[in-house]
Amino acid sequence: MRIGMLTSGGDCQALNATMRGVAKALYKMYEDVEIVGFEDGYKGLIYADYHIMKPSDFSGILTKGGTILGTSRQPFKQMRVPDESGLDKVEAMKHTYRKLKLECLVVLGGNGSQKTANLLREEGLNIVSLPKTIDNDLWGTDMTFGFQSAVNIATNAIDCIHTTAASHGRVFIVEVMGHKVGWLTLHAGLAGGADIILLPEIPYDLDVIVEALKERNRQGKRFSILAVAEGAISKEDAALSKKELKEKKKNSVSYPSIAYEIGAQITERTGQEVRVTVPGHMQRGGEPCAYDRVLATRLGAAAAKLIQEKKYGYMVAVKNDEITSVPLEEVAGRLKMVDPNCSVIQEAKLIGISFGDE
Repeated sequence: MRIGMLTSGGDCQALNATMRGVAKALYKMYEDVEIVGFEDGYKGLIYADYHIMKPSDFSGILTKGGTILGTSRQPFKQMRVPDESGLDKVEAMKHTYRKLKLECLVVLGGNGSQKTANLLREEGLNIVSLPKTIDNDLWGTDMTFGFQSAVNIATNAIDCIHTTAASHGRVFIVEVMGHKVGWLTLHAGLAGGADIILLPEIPYDLDVIVEALKERNRQGKRFSILAVAEGAISKEDAALSKKELKEKKKNSVSYPSIAYEIGAQITERTGQEVRVTVPGHMQRGGEPCAYDRVLATRLGAAAAKLIQEKKYGYMVAVKNDEITSVPLEEVAGRLKMVDPNCSVIQEAKLIGISFGDE
């Protein structure tokens, strides 16, 4: 029994813990099982860069961040485009799979990785995938591994900002990862006690933000903290087409990121000192939190169970705290967005948090 395994896309906490869960369950289920680890994600599958993994490779990695297999980004849009030497990547992946006589390929990855996993399923390969992303934006699962660890790091950044913001009486903006989806910013903002939370799903009105800051000043509060998703967008920009937005940015003042742009606008409108903090890739690093270690172990074991049952073409998922599976064809290409009318948003507004929209 030979199983392939790869980690694809951006790294995150609990990748190793999840691989460990898969491997330990497989070793328990089968007397004779061999796990083939592909280096640097789909790149290793394309160019047959792999090694046979031993049970000892999966020892001592429950608490280790990153991925022992390495990872890379292989954009889904480029999968059907030949490489520099004219190599057909999809055919190359199928060739590697069949040359190694794999029973199944286990893929740990986010949105783009799941789309490629589904493409390989459509090409006739046996695939089982697992939901990895700090953004928690994969459709079909309530939770992805890596999310809670990233929330903890982003929350800690906001916690640390609180003391210096209070000391100096400044406005601080903490920019949290999330280009298209705001789950990470929403949860970190709530956990860190941010006064204003800006998400990609809720276009903001600068006037509303300024008024919220002025109201805090009127209440005698010396500082304010904004948790801003890197994909936050104003109502004006959200109303533009992609082409119009690109043209506008080309002819506007360039800022390192949206947080700096909002900071400059706040200073111009209020005269308040604004400081920007960008935790960046720290949010993807370090050891997985206890929650993610448990989730990773459960998901990994469930993936092995799918292999044992020969139930291929599925992503392992979480629904109401129970582990289940979802057809890959339903997952691929779909994002789980924050609903602006969801209960979490409404409850946050009840305690006075502004989302810049009203």
